[in-house]
Amino acid sequence: ESVSFAKVKLTNKTNGNGQIMLNSLHKYEPRVHIVRVGTDQRRVLTYPFPETQFIAVTAYQNEEVTSLKIKYNPFAKAFLDAKERPDSNLYSRDYLPPQQ
Repeated sequence: ESVSFAKVKLTNKTNGNGQIMLNSLHKYEPRVHIVRVGTDQRRVLTYPFPETQFIAVTAYQNEEVTSLKIKYNPFAKAFLDAKERPDSNLYSRDYLPPQQ
């Protein structure tokens, strides 16, 4: 039987409900642990994925890198300046449709 993990949410906040907390500038390697239950002998198998190692970064010193993160990370879209957003009027709270 195949197993699929559609997505995993990562955070650097301690109150991330249902999210995995990471520390900035620490190296991580995703692993899957399979635990056999329901028998007298408990067995744990661990499958590391070294090709997916990464370093968590929460702040960038380079403005170009920050711009790229905002542009391509759907969770960073909130940081876009209104002037950079396409059709920024559509996202304004004060937007009213044209009167006829």
